[in-house]
Amino acid sequence: MMALVQDIRITEAPRGGLLAGLRDALARRKVYRETLRELKSLSNRELADLGIHRAMITRVATEAAYGK
Repeated sequence: MMALVQDIRITEAPRGGLLAGLRDALARRKVYRETLRELKSLSNRELADLGIHRAMITRVATEAAYGK
């Protein structure tokens, strides 16, 4: 059994106010979901060609959307 814990901290107020921050968060979440969906649809061989193991998909999608 595995558990995932995420600690999200806001270090500064979003520029442009709450609405802009919400738009940014939604856009990043969309990038995350799309990247996750696309990588999960690839075969193990295709992932290996990209240098990605199936266990790395979530991390790669997170880095794509939110940075390192």
